[in-house]
Amino acid sequence: MHHAALLSRRTHQDRPALQGDGPVRLTLARLHECCGRARWRFAMLLAARTTGPVFWIAPGWYPGGPHPDGFCHIVDPGRFTFLSPRRAEDLMWTMEEALRAGCVPLVVTDMPGLPGLTQVRRLHLAAETGAAEGSCAPLGLILTPGTGGAPGVESRWHMDPLDHDGPPAWSLSRLRARTEPVKRWRVTDLRPPYDPEAPAAQHYAPWPEGAADPGPPQAQTKAATGHKAGHRA
Repeated sequence: MHHAALLSRRTHQDRPALQGDGPVRLTLARLHECCGRARWRFAMLLAARTTGPVFWIAPGWYPGGPHPDGFCHIVDPGRFTFLSPRRAEDLMWTMEEALRAGCVPLVVTDMPGLPGLTQVRRLHLAAETGAAEGSCAPLGLILTPGTGGAPGVESRWHMDPLDHDGPPAWSLSRLRARTEPVKRWRVTDLRPPYDPEAPAAQHYAPWPEGAADPGPPQAQTKAATGHKAGHRA
């Protein structure tokens, strides 16, 4: 009796992915995570690399969300549909249905806490179904408070603003990826100062050896890491 070989010498083929700015590369039809005070900016930079509509889901009890004037230099606000479920259990349901439809390239959910492993698996399956049966391979992104840590995500990123003299800059870290190592970059905004109409332009440089490493913020209680932690895009 012959058995099909489980191992192959054929060159590994990468799965389809969205190539963001610089080193950011996210596998399509999967769920990813970003944490840190600049997680909104990470999502906007990612949206700028997509075409078509973007769904932004956030709890209806949040006091506010991204303002078009604050991100119009990065991505067209007209592409965004903002959804505000009133019940906590509807956040994941809304995201799951949007991914399963396979007609929205990017679905972002601003989370008040961390989803469980079962919820993450359901979102992976919904995105895969959308890719197989819809018109596009959707990408799911959850924005989580504190240092994040949602189980089972395809990749986890952390972005924080840097306080320094000079052009706006951020620390970007890849904390988890199935096929890539943990790594950190310094992201600098090259947009001319005091010109809000100039398009966003980012420069990504590996974190300098020996430079002070701010690292992700220390773990805090859920009460301290919710929406009140704020965002600096």
